Amino acid sequence: MKASVIVFPGSNCDRDIAVSLEKTTGKPTTMVWHGESEVPQSDLIVVPGGFSYGDYLRSGAMAAQSPIMKDVVKKAKAGTPVIGICNGFQVITEAGLLPGVLMRNAGLKYVCKDVLLRVERTDTMFTSQYGNGGVIRIPVGHHDGNYYADDDMLDRLEGEGRVAFRYSDESGALTEDANPNGSQRNIAGIYDETGRILGMMPHPERLADPALGGIDGQKMFDSLLAAA
Repeated sequence: MKASVIVFPGSNCDRDIAVSLEKTTGKPTTMVWHGESEVPQSDLIVVPGGFSYGDYLRSGAMAAQSPIMKDVVKKAKAGTPVIGICNGFQVITEAGLLPGVLMRNAGLKYVCKDVLLRVERTDTMFTSQYGNGGVIRIPVGHHDGNYYADDDMLDRLEGEGRVAFRYSDESGALTEDANPNGSQRNIAGIYDETGRILGMMPHPERLADPALGGIDGQKMFDSLLAAA
């Protein structure tokens, strides 16, 4: 599996995700600077976490206009799988690859901690190694992770099975206390219509090695390798 990671000024999780991908695939990951015009042929494009352009104007808004994003959007629409994590979720939403917006956290504070997620589907290339409805532990670190879409879009996401993960308690219940940012319907991640584009606020790469304190994130990379 050949993976490319997009790097913006302010990205700070690009190396983390590259390490996880290289450990899983045994192949080097291509780091693509935001000023480039083309992503090399890839089986996966990653838009990583961080604070692209310092989160000026609106998180992800400036990065979505970077030269490289034109080709990311083009390749995504042609079928190349894309995952946007945290700031990357904000970027690909701003670029129009996913619906809705990521707003300021309901508590108006930066949140950095482990959260519990309920896995909504296991029939996608990102989640096949998880148990359906299972609860996993993944870290978050964001100030603008409050997912918002209008009721019609939320109903559509629900009806089309496009909710990937939800913030939950240990039993899988969707409680207010389990929601770290106020996201509607406890949504932590969503797919596009094809299931090949995933945006999520939690960071699987931050819990993908026993040395980091857990391996729940590693199963996402295992799923991607299995799909490839």
